[in-house]
Formats: sequence, structure tokens, C-alpha cells
Amino acid sequence: MVSISEVKDSQSQQSRTAAHTHIKGLGLNEHGIAKHIEGGFVGQNDAREACGIIVDLIKSKKMSGKAILIAGPPATGKTALALAISQELGPKVPFCPIVGSELYSTEIKKTSALMENFRKAIGLRIKEIKEVYEGEVIELTPEEAENPLGGYGKTISHVIVGLKTAKGTKSLRLDPSIYESIQKERVSIGDVIYIESNTGSVKRVGRSDAYATEFDLEAEEYVPLPKGEVHKKKEIVQDVTLHDLDVANSRPQGGQDVLSMMGQLLKPKKTEITDKLRNEVNKVVSKYIDQGIAELIPGVLFIDEVNMLDMEIFTYLNRALESSIAPIVVLASNRGLTTIKGSGDDTKYAHGVPPDLIDRLLIVKTLNYNLEEIKVIIQKRATLENLSLAPEALEKLSKHGLNTSLRYALQLLTPAGVLSSTNGRNEITLEDIEECELLFLDSNRSTKVLQDNKTFL
Repeated sequence: MVSISEVKDSQSQQSRTAAHTHIKGLGLNEHGIAKHIEGGFVGQNDAREACGIIVDLIKSKKMSGKAILIAGPPATGKTALALAISQELGPKVPFCPIVGSELYSTEIKKTSALMENFRKAIGLRIKEIKEVYEGEVIELTPEEAENPLGGYGKTISHVIVGLKTAKGTKSLRLDPSIYESIQKERVSIGDVIYIESNTGSVKRVGRSDAYATEFDLEAEEYVPLPKGEVHKKKEIVQDVTLHDLDVANSRPQGGQDVLSMMGQLLKPKKTEITDKLRNEVNKVVSKYIDQGIAELIPGVLFIDEVNMLDMEIFTYLNRALESSIAPIVVLASNRGLTTIKGSGDDTKYAHGVPPDLIDRLLIVKTLNYNLEEIKVIIQKRATLENLSLAPEALEKLSKHGLNTSLRYALQLLTPAGVLSSTNGRNEITLEDIEECELLFLDSNRSTKVLQDNKTFL
């Protein structure tokens, strides 16, 4: 007997870890109170509860056009909080994360790059009610007729399709053009299909589950027999972003001649979309919203390292936030008092943000972790990377996390794991950590080397 077993991919998922793989949500209870260790977070209770309120405001659509600043020292979970907000909102709400330096592109203007990301963070849910014929194909008979142009060949005059649902059956006489669509979809008797009555387009949903007992070597998707009548009204929902609409309208399809095809091939990679085009798209979107065809879904634009932005972008950001169609903007900064590029003076501003913009921000603060919290974070990270830590090794790494930086402590984990396995141990010991310290310098020791060695280039 042939044995067939499924390949488990849990190992591959565990081995591929990123900086915030462990973040699963904000870790709040049903009353919005943060659990101390939950959802991949440890501590930062006030910041998580504040973000929980922001999530509720976004879901109730009372946050559009407003901005939040997450401010705190490095490695205190600012990016993790933004990712947790996106996970709490779910996959249907657009989330666009960028770093401040991404806006400085050589291809398009920085203000245009900012507006492009703004539009990526605004979703549009288009609901369309279509009349369809849906069911399992029980008959598929093309009817031929004499060729009207003469000759020996015959043409298909129409096609008879019988559809069956849980409530009954219906025979349809369809146009020969629809028969071409049926052939393209490779529809056969026993398939579940739906035909749009307005456009005549045919969509094969899958094979009816009544045939699921067949021994079929090909991978086939089996679907249940449709409920209700054969002829019905069906709501079709499409989710797009405003940027998708901008791009679709900025690249009209040319003719089929050589010159137009060459023009499309030679187009630059990025096309700068004009404000005039965006305004025209906005007018059409507003019209659809008023008619009830579409629904606007303000998403989240997350700009990390906001101190990288200059005065021109900050001014444009102020104007963009005041527009009628705007997303929720989440900024993150690990700077205290610092200068702003392009301000023309050496004045230091809080978090590197101009006073007129910071006045309209809701500021969420993150705090440094204590020793016990750092221990829990390192232990969680070790578990995620499938590493085992001896108690004294965990203590040593935790002190590094407190005195140097949490990032340095976490970065030592993987090389220490390599050293322990090379030495034939299943557990990372204190010796492995000490050897890693000699091999990899932290920022404080590296600075000291530079200060002591004046000839170091």
C-alpha cells in the first residue's frame, strides 16, 4: 500500500524569524486593559492601552485625518506597537509602513512620494449587486446551424446549459459568445459555475462535491451545491486603494500599433501622478460613496524615523491631513530635542517635529524596560528561535540589555546558539555569551575604541 503523508512546515516557520515575528496583537483584555505579558508584548501597558483606544476609534471611523506620535527611547517597541495596531484592525484595513528616508526618491518628488503613500493607506470597498445564474452544470449542449455565409462548415447558433441548485433546476439558452467563455473556463458537466446576466461572463467556481469520491489524480477544488434559486442577485465586494485607482487612470491603454507598444515599454518605472488626476479620482469616488455603491475605509500610514523628514515634507503633511479624504497617520521618533532639516536655523524641536504639527498630535510614550521585563523578552525570543538558555547566560544577556541595549542582547542570541551547537551543547552557556562578547562589540565599547585610538580611520 502506498503511504502518503503531509509535509509539516512548522520547522520552516520557526527557523524564519524577523525582528517582530513574535508580535500577534496588542494583548488587551475585553475591557481594553493591557495584560502584562500577552500578544508578544512585555510591559508598555500604558502605550498598549492608548493604542487600543486608537484602534477602537479607527474601527468606528472617528479618527480619519488625525495623527499619532509614538515617542520613546530606541528598542522600546514603537514599531511593534504600529504593527500590532495593523493586526488588531485586520487584513481588510489598509496598512502602509514606510521609513522617513524612503520619501527621498530620485524618480519622483518627495511630496509626491508622501501623497502616494497617503493614497495607499486609504481603502475603497466597492459593493456591486449583480444578477447571476449559479448552479451545478447538468447539461451542456451546443446547437449547430448552417453557416449563413455558405460553405460546408456549421456554426454554433446557441448553447443549452442546465443548472441545478438545492432548490431546483433551470435550462438556459445562451448566446454563442458565452459558449466561448465556457470553453475558456474548461467547464464540464458536474462543475459549479455562475454566469452574469448583464455581461455574460462565466466563472467556474469548482467541481461539485457530489463528485468528491472520484479517484482523481489532478488537484481539484470541490465546492458544495449552491443554495437558493438558480437565478439570483449576488453582492460582489472588491477592495482597492485610492493609489490603485490613481495608477489605473494614469496609464491608459494605447493602441496595438508598434509606436504605442514601444511607448508603454519605454515608460519610466515610476509615474508621477498629478494633483489634477487625483482630484478627478476623488470626484468619482465621492459620487460612488453618495450613491451607496462604495464605502471609504481610512487605513493607517506608519512613518518610522519621522526625524528624517524635512520642513517641506512636514508642511505638506499638515495640508494632507486636512484634506477630506485622509488616513490615520502614525509617526514614530526616538529623538528628544533635535534640529529639523531645511528649517534654516539650529533651533531644536521636540522629537524633530515642528511646533504647529506636534500641537495636533496625540503622543503615546514608550518607556525603557526593567531587568525582569528584559529577561522575559530574551527568553521569549530564544523560544521563538528554538534556542535553550542556561540561567547564568540569561542573566548575563539581561544585564547587557539593561546597560547597553536590548537590541545588542537579542543580536547575541543567534551567534551564541551557533557556538553552543559547534561545541556539541544543546544549551547556550555563559562561556558562549562571553565568547560572543569578544567577537562582537557593542556600541559603547566601539565608541571607546575610537576615542582611545586616534589613528583609527
